[in-house]
Amino acid sequence: MKSIVIFASGSGTNAENIIRYFQDSEKARVSLVLSNKKEAKVLDRARELHVSAMSFNREAMSNGVVTALLSALQPDLIVLAGYLWKIPESLIHEFEGRIINIHPALLPAYGGKGMYGMNVHKAVIEDRQKESGITIHYVNEHYDEGGIIFQARTAIETKDDAECLAGKIHQLEYTHYPRIIENLLDEK
Repeated sequence: MKSIVIFASGSGTNAENIIRYFQDSEKARVSLVLSNKKEAKVLDRARELHVSAMSFNREAMSNGVVTALLSALQPDLIVLAGYLWKIPESLIHEFEGRIINIHPALLPAYGGKGMYGMNVHKAVIEDRQKESGITIHYVNEHYDEGGIIFQARTAIETKDDAECLAGKIHQLEYTHYPRIIENLLDEK
C-alpha cells in the first residue's frame, strides 16, 4: 500500500476530496495530514475521516522535526493542498520528485509569492483573461516554478467575478488532483 502525506493550511476541501478518493483504494492511502495552523479545519476533516492529523510550527519545520517525521514515514508522495509556507530545501532534496502542489492558475502566469487563493482569481479577473485553470506541478526551491505535471483549463465569461472563477477552479481541482496523484503513484 502506497502512502500519501498531505500538507494543508486551511479548510481542507481538497485534502478531504483526496482522502475520500483513496479511502477504499487497494493501491494507496492518505496516512497523515500536516498543517502549519493548529486551528485549521483540515485537521478536523482528516480526523473525522480517521486519518492521523497534526499541526506544527515554524520551529518544527526549520529544526528538522517535520523532516524527521517524514523520513520515518517514507511517504511515496507528499501532496500540498492549500499549503502556504515554502517547503525547505532540505525537505525538497530528501523527497526529490515526490512533492507536488496544485496552483489555481495556468502557470507560469499568476504564480509566485503571495499568489494563492482569491489573490490569484482577483488578478485573473482584473486582467480580463479569457481562461484560467489549474496547474499540478512538482515542488522545487522556488514558489510555483517546479516542473508542470498537468494543467486543466476553464473559460471565463464576461459576467464571472473572482468568486465565480474560484468555484470553477475548485471543480477542476476536485476532478483532477486525486486522479493525477493516482497516476503518479502508479508510475512509482
